[in-house]
Amino acid sequence: MKEARGWTAFLLLIVLSSLAIIPGRAGAADDSVVIRKWQVQWFGPDSRTDGAPPAEGAWIDTGSDKPLTSVPKGKTGMWVRFTVPAGDNWRHPGILAERLYGHKLSVYQGKEQLFESDRDFVFDLNKLVTPVKPFTGRTEFYIRIGTLSERAGLISGIRVGEYEDLSERFVRKDLPDMMLGSSVFFLGVIMLICSGFLKRGQRGTWISLCLIAMTTGILIIVNSPLPYIYFKAYGPLFLVLLDISLFTLFPALSYYIDRVFEQKFVFFNRFRRIQIGYSAFCFLLLAANLATHDRFFRIYYWFTVIILGLLIMAQLVQIVALAVIHAVKGNKDAIILSAGIGFQALTGVADLTLFYVHKTEYELFLWKFGVLGVIASLIVVLARQISADHAKLVVYSKELELFNHKLQRTEKMKIISDLAASVAHEVRNPLQVTRGFLQLLSERIDERNKPHFAMAIDELDRASGIITDFLTFAKPELEEMKAMNVSEEIRQIEAMMSPLATMKGGKLLVEVPQGLHINGNPSKFKQALMNMIKNSIEAIDGGGRVEISARPEQEKAVICIKDNGEGMEEEELAKLGDPYFSTKKKGTGLGLMVTFRIIEVMSGTIEFRSRKGKGTEAIIQFPIVHKQAELPGGTDI
Repeated sequence: MKEARGWTAFLLLIVLSSLAIIPGRAGAADDSVVIRKWQVQWFGPDSRTDGAPPAEGAWIDTGSDKPLTSVPKGKTGMWVRFTVPAGDNWRHPGILAERLYGHKLSVYQGKEQLFESDRDFVFDLNKLVTPVKPFTGRTEFYIRIGTLSERAGLISGIRVGEYEDLSERFVRKDLPDMMLGSSVFFLGVIMLICSGFLKRGQRGTWISLCLIAMTTGILIIVNSPLPYIYFKAYGPLFLVLLDISLFTLFPALSYYIDRVFEQKFVFFNRFRRIQIGYSAFCFLLLAANLATHDRFFRIYYWFTVIILGLLIMAQLVQIVALAVIHAVKGNKDAIILSAGIGFQALTGVADLTLFYVHKTEYELFLWKFGVLGVIASLIVVLARQISADHAKLVVYSKELELFNHKLQRTEKMKIISDLAASVAHEVRNPLQVTRGFLQLLSERIDERNKPHFAMAIDELDRASGIITDFLTFAKPELEEMKAMNVSEEIRQIEAMMSPLATMKGGKLLVEVPQGLHINGNPSKFKQALMNMIKNSIEAIDGGGRVEISARPEQEKAVICIKDNGEGMEEEELAKLGDPYFSTKKKGTGLGLMVTFRIIEVMSGTIEFRSRKGKGTEAIIQFPIVHKQAELPGGTDI
């Protein structure tokens, strides 16, 4: 029940303290005073643990600029003495030491003890906040710091002010770390749960990323002094979690980086295996250290802090180098991910370098910014991949729709082709006989009934034309294939179609270069182009222009027929070439169907572009034929 109340109080503190980081609260007036100069006096194992420091003894001047934290040999802690100016402005004064090294803390106002805290595990990063009695004049305070490690003392200034504000600041400074660590840890847990939906080949990289997120979150949390203050009974467990996370994080990071870089770097792959083996060795040392109750802690510290730290630094340097090499290749996702990983590695190297330069009297914090950089890069890469996947899905859907449309059209064309080939000849012969008898009978009847016979003959001719189109579609007569001069063929078409354009009140504009040759049947080529030009002329009924142009492009002869007529919708464009689809009132769609078939047989392609009210453009492409020049006497060059 007591621990449950502790968890509840801790969560409540997080919620309440979060109010302190909103802009309105952060901007409140601060009348606290920061003490940056103080005196220290070392004490040994025989020193009294109660009462004010003895009068005798040498006091050493120091401060927050150059804090004194290395414990001399034979000493177990230090006294800190500082003087606070008059405190008339504070109704409920208090003092706050935001960062210090030490395990056993006591605070005295004069000779009266106001605060006491004790812990029996090795984590020595600590902080304290305590109320003091109201005072008016200059007052001396003492802080007794006992330690179980090789360092003790203050590493930040001592803040004196209203106790309520200081209590809020006590939690607020470490609250971002707690929130960040918890968020990253639960993100890793959710990802781990989701790994069950992945295939076996995908789980390795995914689970390594989950382990990176979970262990990073734990490291951020347990590197803050708050858990050890509010849950002192679980302090040894937090330290075990810290070591386990450290032994797991960097092998998982190596595995993930190796997979991201597609295992292309042999030396890094070998280093990863060495690191996994050393981490397994560290796990064995952890088990032995726990079993012997820290009896061989110095050996354990040497292997799991000093040597492991150097190994991690070598790993991070390699990751920075690999990130640079991989980013040079130009892949945007690789550049973003490499930048995030490289930034994390740089901050880690900087942290470890400062840690060793300061002879371990340094609090690691830069790596947290590296974590934010990696998370940001992963989010950006994930967003880019989602966007790219969506674009691929849209393109695939359009391609699938186009494929289905072509498949349906092919099936229709095959049915029509088979039907036309089998029926056209049989139907056309009786039609011709019927037409002949109608003409014969029309000469023997009176004038009043002759128009009826003329109408019947016209309809028979129309039916015969449709059947001829069917037959042409089923078997285009392209047995005679030869190299054609596109310019000459289109000029002939221009001469035949210009009168129709003029009659419709439009203009026919032709611009075709010389020397452009394709292989095909001139008659069918003219038939196909004249069908499309006729459609364009009818689309500009009442005025406008039809432009015919040609150009060579990548071994293709590109012929464009463009008008500024009424245009078509996308739905109408998709149906072009289907039998019996036409935008004209009396059209059958068979002419354009035959045109498609002729172009297809001549190894060409056709594409339509149109906008309603803006006109239509037909783009036809045929393979270019390079004609050989002939010398006099018939010798080819």
